[in-house]
Amino acid sequence: MAPVRVNAVIQARSSSTRLPGKVLRDLGGRSVLSWVVRAARQAPGCNEVVVATSDAADDDAVAEEARACGALVARGPLDDVLNRFALAVERYPADAIVRLTADCPLLDPDVIGQVIALWRADPGLQYVSNVLVRTLPRGLDAELVRADVLAEQVATATGADRIHVTSGIYADPSRYRCAGVVVAPAADDLRVTLDTAEDAAVIEGVVAELGDRAPCWRDVVRVLRERPELAARNAQVRQKSVAQG
Repeated sequence: MAPVRVNAVIQARSSSTRLPGKVLRDLGGRSVLSWVVRAARQAPGCNEVVVATSDAADDDAVAEEARACGALVARGPLDDVLNRFALAVERYPADAIVRLTADCPLLDPDVIGQVIALWRADPGLQYVSNVLVRTLPRGLDAELVRADVLAEQVATATGADRIHVTSGIYADPSRYRCAGVVVAPAADDLRVTLDTAEDAAVIEGVVAELGDRAPCWRDVVRVLRERPELAARNAQVRQKSVAQG
C-alpha cells in the first residue's frame, strides 16, 4: 500500500484589494510568502508544499518567489481559487491537502502538524481544521480537506464557495465528517493575518520580538498579551465575510 500523502497548498496572489503586493512584502528580511512556505515545510506530516497562484502576468513574481523558497507551483484562474487547488492536486497528487493562505506569515508548524495528525489518525474524516471553533488568533488557520471531497467541491461549488475553497464543506456538517482542533486558553480575540497596514504593524512588532523563525503560537500570543498597545493597532480591522470574497 502506498504511503498516505498530505500536501500543503498555499493560495497566493499579488492583487490584494486592501494591501496590494502583500505576499511579496518584506518581513524581517524575507518575503511574507517565504514565512508561510517555511512554516508549511516544517510542519510534521506534510509531504510537499505547493503554492497555488494565478496564471495572470501579475503573479509571475509570486510563482518565482515560491520556487525560490523551495515550494512547488500550480497556476490557474485568478478568480477561481478552488480550481487552482484542484490543479495543485492534479499536478502533485495527495490523499489530502492542507489549505493555507499566503497572508498568514506567523503560522505555527506544529499547529499545522496537529491538524494533519488528527486526520492521519482517522482518515475517514473529510475536513479537519482549527477554525470550526476558533480559539487561535486569526492568521493561524490550517484546514485539511480530503482529496475526494475537494474534487466533489470542484464539481458542485458555485459563487463565493469557489473563492473560499472550504466554505461549502464546513457550512454543511450534516453531509461531511468534520473535526476541529482547539487550544487553551483561547486567544481568538487577536489578529495576525495581513490584510491592512495596521495588520502589518502588528505582525512586524511580533517579528521584532521573536526574530526570524517560524513561531510557536504561544509565543505570538505572549507578545501580544504583554504588549496590549501593539495588539490594539489592528483590533478594529474587520475580516471580510465569505460573501465579500
